[in-house]
Amino acid sequence: MGILKYAAYDFRRQLRMVESLFFIIVLPAALFVMFGSITAYGDLPAGHGTVSGSIATSMAVYGAVVATTNIAGSAAVERSKGWGRLLALTPMAQWQYVAAKVLVALAIAVLPVIVVFTVAALTGAELGPWNIWLSAGALAVLCSTMFALYGLFFGLMFRSEAAVGAASGLLVVLGFFGNLFTPLSGTMLEIAKFTPLYGVHGLATWPQMEGEIMSTMGEPMDPDTLGMLITSVVVWTVIFGLLALLAARRGTKRA
Repeated sequence: MGILKYAAYDFRRQLRMVESLFFIIVLPAALFVMFGSITAYGDLPAGHGTVSGSIATSMAVYGAVVATTNIAGSAAVERSKGWGRLLALTPMAQWQYVAAKVLVALAIAVLPVIVVFTVAALTGAELGPWNIWLSAGALAVLCSTMFALYGLFFGLMFRSEAAVGAASGLLVVLGFFGNLFTPLSGTMLEIAKFTPLYGVHGLATWPQMEGEIMSTMGEPMDPDTLGMLITSVVVWTVIFGLLALLAARRGTKRA
């Protein structure tokens, strides 16, 4: 009950932070309208649906990873500013605080997925049958948890809200290399396959695309394999986890 109460309180607090919610919820939906809804190629077939459907998943992934990055990074900054010592005076254990933050991060990550998919459905985007919509949304949220470790690293290493904001800003660059905003090809695509968001995006779009890669030039592209995408997510999760652990130990030594 303590976990749920604190999670509910923190969730309401996050909802009052309008400036953060704009980038988490409104911006991905606006980007979908720009790149997927009002474009001439949005109705072209792609996998089990249309190009605009695939773009909707991409923007949902972007919103979800921004959410988990912000929540986890802010949690680390809160603790470094003394919030952890204040919580130590309450019956709430450390693991309960962490569990509550995880729940809040997942709850906030769900919001851009719902909003983007709602806009996509209202504008005629297609991913396929309803179970593909559900699977794509669930994978977008689940895979975004990897970026909680990414946000945690920045929050623990630099201990400032500005650093967390910079980490969120860097996601735009990672999103470009993750094939979220525009289809890549050639050397750029080969480089992109080794970047953090590529596997997350590939897994989220798998229910619709099944590894198929869209191309702006129309040239045939070798599809991604499920094993490669899973490996990418696992490897980057481990990397971000190790970086967060090193940052935590660095902070302990300072103390």
